[in-house]
Amino acid sequence: MIANLSAVQLRDRLADVAATPTLLLDVRNAWEVELAPFKGATHIPMNEIPARLGELDPKTPIVAICHAGMRSMQVARFLDQQGFTELFNLAGGIDAWSVQVDPSVARY
Repeated sequence: MIANLSAVQLRDRLADVAATPTLLLDVRNAWEVELAPFKGATHIPMNEIPARLGELDPKTPIVAICHAGMRSMQVARFLDQQGFTELFNLAGGIDAWSVQVDPSVARY
């Protein structure tokens, strides 16, 4: 099961020092990350996920991030099929993060 997290929920999760460490998986293209970086995220473009699956720990909670939340949901579904168990999708993507949490992140 893949849960959607709002930008505010993700902000609160990241601020919770007692929470299990979470991997922020940014699946956007390199030009998107350069334009609007997500601080602390691991960048693996969507099309590279299958080849780089070994870089991800199936036991670590993962929040998938893209521009609007569609590509990241596809990646989360793929990871679910590969046996990853604690998966989240940033609803609204980096755009929602820019609007709701951190206006210093560029919108595009």
